[in-house]
Amino acid sequence: MPGSEVARSARSMLATGRRDPRDLWPEHARKLYDHLVDIYGEGDVLPTLAGSWIVHQRSDNTRRAYARGFKVFEEFAREHGAHPMAVKFALADAFRLWLEQTPTWVRVKGGRRGEMVRAGKPYSDASRANALSSASSFFSYWDKVSDDGVKNPFDAVQRPVIDPDFSATPGYTEQEWTKLVVTARDHHRVAAYRKRAYALLLVLYTCCLRIDSLLNARVEDLGYDKGHRVLHLEKMKGGGRKKKPIPPVAWDALQDYLDGRTEGWLFCTASGGQLDEPAVWRLLQSLARRAGLPLRGPHGTKVDAITHALAKPNARPDRVQRWADHNDSRTTQRYNRRKELLDDSPGYALAADVAGALTHDTE
Repeated sequence: MPGSEVARSARSMLATGRRDPRDLWPEHARKLYDHLVDIYGEGDVLPTLAGSWIVHQRSDNTRRAYARGFKVFEEFAREHGAHPMAVKFALADAFRLWLEQTPTWVRVKGGRRGEMVRAGKPYSDASRANALSSASSFFSYWDKVSDDGVKNPFDAVQRPVIDPDFSATPGYTEQEWTKLVVTARDHHRVAAYRKRAYALLLVLYTCCLRIDSLLNARVEDLGYDKGHRVLHLEKMKGGGRKKKPIPPVAWDALQDYLDGRTEGWLFCTASGGQLDEPAVWRLLQSLARRAGLPLRGPHGTKVDAITHALAKPNARPDRVQRWADHNDSRTTQRYNRRKELLDDSPGYALAADVAGALTHDTE
């Protein structure tokens, strides 16, 4: 069994305490651990090692993405008769080729609840890069915590080339965004959820938030600072903390939704549980259909917010960058869909000057 030394040390560590430290693991680490235990059993070191690797990641978004990518790698290794911890370069490189050719899982229309089949489009460049990066990160982590010196079989595996300026996510104009927000406020299919949908969209957009940061916020995180209503965020990308000012229109919608509630998740289910990201995906797609807009997920909201902010007269890119929580201005510009608009081509202004000069020259 690979990693026997790690297995012994991990099991002995867990046996010495009265409480299992895995009880403290974040959601995605625990879910991956449970998933792997169902396959390999508690006696195998893989579930504990993979779970602790997910815990080691700095942001909830990275933990979720790596856990998802690792499940794809584990499935491949198992179907090819190999324990994931025993994979060598030849099989790691075969995984790269498998990702290029294999259909993705999709739900069976008319089938049993949760029934899935591999009949979707092949993995995208981004999905392939995530799966390969996840597997590589796992082996790098194993090498760090092991005294045996673990060779990372993915070191020499080629990754897809990702264009940082390209995104397949459709952008909304400001008029389309207004239409989406009005649909949430007045025409959501379930009237009881209209206030929640309206407040969620406004806070997400006007505070330029990642959806995971917003869903991890609690009512107790709302506050007041130097004349501003603020939201104290504890789980920004990379693990940082920040205060976000909430504009009046979003604050009023939020207070109308909370209706005097002073504790619990900021955006919660009907039973008071934490609203999850799949629920927000379903919400946005449902609203987009009712509004006659292109379908997309919650991350497109942040892209739109940045694009619209940069298009304002006298926009300050440095302020937009800080508002968007980007460390690098190039990241902010990658989010800026305005640069893709043909209307903004500087060539039109140059051509107008040339046309004027040519007209003047012929007179």
